Amino acid sequence: MSMFTAFNINASGMTAQRYRMDIIAENVANASTTRTADGTPYRRKVVTFQEKSSSPTSFNWVLKREKDNYTGKGVKVSSVQEDTWTPEKLVYDPSHPDADENGYVTLPNVNIVTEMTNLIDASRSYEANSTAFTASKSMALKGLEIAQ
Repeated sequence: MSMFTAFNINASGMTAQRYRMDIIAENVANASTTRTADGTPYRRKVVTFQEKSSSPTSFNWVLKREKDNYTGKGVKVSSVQEDTWTPEKLVYDPSHPDADENGYVTLPNVNIVTEMTNLIDASRSYEANSTAFTASKSMALKGLEIAQ
């Protein structure tokens, strides 16, 4: 694995985790949004990652893919999906403008504790990638010092 491959892997991890933190921040900001543009409550969003890979174009690609099975390629965001498996909350508040005929308001399926836990996880992952990037950089600089 080259030094630049290590940089690319760590940079892709930091980019992916930063995007995840942005989506978590959006979820927290909309934790009490009862009406979106389509008239429904906000639905929590979830980020999914996958390994970076290139599309097949030639025999060289197949050979490189088999060789690269032993080295990392990095990560990318594969999708951002709405959380449809977590139920929304019903709260009795007849004075709310979005209350139904029985006085219940449908609140988003955002759980602040879950979002904060995910934020800590994303932050720690970002820090780990940053530390690995710094270590790779210091090894490269040490190699340049030795070469002089």
